[in-house]
Amino acid sequence: MRVFFSAKNNPRVIIIQKLYGKLYNNNSEITFPKHRFKRFIKNVVLGTVERQEVLFEEINQSIENINLKNMDKVFQTIIKSAVYEFLYMPKTPRKIIIKEYLNASNFFLDVSQTKYLNAILDKISKKIRKINE
Repeated sequence: MRVFFSAKNNPRVIIIQKLYGKLYNNNSEITFPKHRFKRFIKNVVLGTVERQEVLFEEINQSIENINLKNMDKVFQTIIKSAVYEFLYMPKTPRKIIIKEYLNASNFFLDVSQTKYLNAILDKISKKIRKINE
């Protein structure tokens, strides 16, 4: 079932948009909208940008058979930001992180791609949270 929502109400849609702009469109300055989750959005975006190498290594260790660089850029952005949350926001349950990113991905991806993303995020989260817990 697809959930339709307003992009400006979902903080993870804003995170994906800001990260995509920074990582692939070379936006030199990131501005953050006035939003009730502004601090959260800012932490995830700036943390993901700062720790790209660590995130890339963690993703490659978790999914051996899949090359992240061959994936769609939106896919890469979603996975990187989700992995950042798995690693650096341990108080947020992994199932909630996955659910929120899947809801946000409906704005950018087809249903079949969302199912694939679900499988990838589930596999990565189990390995990351198992190691860190």
